[in-house]
Amino acid sequence: MIFSMTGFAAAARELPGLTLNLELRSVNHRYLDVQFRLPEEFRTLESQMRELVVGQLSRGKVDCRLNYTRSAVVSGPAQLNRELVSQLSELNRSVRAVLPEAQPLAVADVLRWPGMLGPEALPVADLQEPCIELLRRALAEFAETRKREGEKLKAMLLERVAKMEVLAEGVAPRIPAALAAFQEKLAARLKEAMINSEDERIRQEIALYASKIDVDEELSRLRTHLEEVRRVLDKGGAAGKRLDFLMQELNREANTLGAKSVDAEVSKVSMELKVLIEQMREQIQNIE
Repeated sequence: MIFSMTGFAAAARELPGLTLNLELRSVNHRYLDVQFRLPEEFRTLESQMRELVVGQLSRGKVDCRLNYTRSAVVSGPAQLNRELVSQLSELNRSVRAVLPEAQPLAVADVLRWPGMLGPEALPVADLQEPCIELLRRALAEFAETRKREGEKLKAMLLERVAKMEVLAEGVAPRIPAALAAFQEKLAARLKEAMINSEDERIRQEIALYASKIDVDEELSRLRTHLEEVRRVLDKGGAAGKRLDFLMQELNREANTLGAKSVDAEVSKVSMELKVLIEQMREQIQNIE
């Protein structure tokens, strides 16, 4: 399968007293960059969660958000965190011992302190398994969304490949006609310059011209690269970097084809090839 680096998934789980919510979002990126946004209580789970995500992805900028909401019935009235009050009191004394002129903490300051008011602390140890299971569910949905997007990208790329193959096939038949036109033009010029044209001179000029406009090698490499694009897409997996390299090679052959062109139609083909290659390159940036 071809996977897109763009994806989204969300999962939730109801537990006694609270609801866990997890979201995964990703966009294209040169490497794998995973960012976790977790409540402080869940920071101890980051290492295990990161291991799960890294085990399934190879590229992309991934944002993982985990939060929770307490049930209103269970939350009950606000409670004072007495342990935190004691810590603040001790810190207050220590600071005033060094800075006697410092203002003591007011009651309002204490009540506004993060974590001072609220229900009892979450049992994070008991929530570890539900959080990891929730992440696994989200990753499964995440993979499905990336796969669906990847299949769309694959279909678009194969469509462009087919168009490029048709364009390439139309170039080779035009070379003999261009060579015949040059031969006729050259012979006319030589006849104007001298009474008896030298057949050997004409043959030499034609041979030199033929070598300059010969694009068989470029067309052969172009076809080979297009076949490789098909093979990589059919194989699937982490194909983005390989496809990006192939776009560079295809663009090089299209440029050479245009540089050797002595025919307006061949020049047009070269331009159309480069347009298709650029369209493919833009979409390949989203492939893992």
